[in-house]
Amino acid sequence: MPPGRKAVKIGATQVTRRARPEQQIQRAIVQHYRLRAAPGVFMFAVPNGGYRRRVEAAIMKGTGTVAGVPDTVWIKAGRAYFLEIKAPGGRLSEAQEQALIALRAAGAMATHCHGLDQALRILEGWQLLRGSSS
Repeated sequence: MPPGRKAVKIGATQVTRRARPEQQIQRAIVQHYRLRAAPGVFMFAVPNGGYRRRVEAAIMKGTGTVAGVPDTVWIKAGRAYFLEIKAPGGRLSEAQEQALIALRAAGAMATHCHGLDQALRILEGWQLLRGSSS
């Protein structure tokens, strides 16, 4: 089986699916948020990624969707924080790099992480999560 793919049984058919390590990291981050959010923190995910049909992509672009916006948005005390999640060894796209630059220029805290441990250190450093994961 090719790297990054896993076998999944759907009904009587065995198929392979692409492993999505970034989604697994994001799910773990959401669990930490639900258990450890600092008082007054609000977080949500930005569902920009994934395949879109041409008409869906046009609708999203027309209604203000911006390519490269980070995966999660955190707000605390009127301040905005953005975290782009990458699997270990993952790379930012050009659109993601430009979005992070634009967010910082607008006064937001914005960065990317590689893996769950780094994500949690960033979120704890921003005081969005209580306690320490280490």
